[in-house]
Amino acid sequence: MGAPLTSVAVGARALSLLWGRPLVGVNHCVGHIEMGRHVTGAADPVVLYVSGGNSQVIAYAERRYRILGETLDIAVGNCLDRFARTLGISNDPAPGYNIEQMAKAGRRLLDLPYTVKGMDCSFSGILAAETVFAMLVEITERAMAHVGTSQVLIVGGVGCNQRLQDMMGLMARERGGSVYATDERFCIDNGIMIAQAGLLAYKTGYTTPLEESICTQRFRTDEVYVEWRD
Repeated sequence: MGAPLTSVAVGARALSLLWGRPLVGVNHCVGHIEMGRHVTGAADPVVLYVSGGNSQVIAYAERRYRILGETLDIAVGNCLDRFARTLGISNDPAPGYNIEQMAKAGRRLLDLPYTVKGMDCSFSGILAAETVFAMLVEITERAMAHVGTSQVLIVGGVGCNQRLQDMMGLMARERGGSVYATDERFCIDNGIMIAQAGLLAYKTGYTTPLEESICTQRFRTDEVYVEWRD
């Protein structure tokens, strides 16, 4: 990921200098969250961020998105991609989508053991979508109880999986809550989510000095000061 990120950063710096416009650095996960909040109207949800590179349960508190739990090894999207490669499932249009379509035709579920530690989880030894999603639902429910909210917002590329949304919806309804999720236009990585988060930060007066506009692959969600939220 380092090379693509650097290429885009070079382009952004060039445009900033060429057009005399301020530069605003954006955290990738915060971009997903703010896009999800904007599209769905979710006010103050527990956020489940699930993608090929990250799996985190997040809640907002005191000007930061706090990570309550996360994967201890690989991300859920990485897990499903490995499963697809093992079985030779096509990448067209995406491994996760093809797994979802095959699962809809399934009639038998093999129970697999799993371990959840608090609100953290581990995916490296499990290659079954239903079991993986059950883990995500469990840690999200714990986070809802911890922060006292009835809303769940699912973001990230894996978030457009209908089965995950259905399982999360069942849990939320049992708690008298609701689930918010977008379709694939906004769940998968997209430029508008970065622009949206950048605009929110810019409106608070935040800009990134050109000499500080570096790419940080391990830029964590809770490192961002979220000045645009109360």
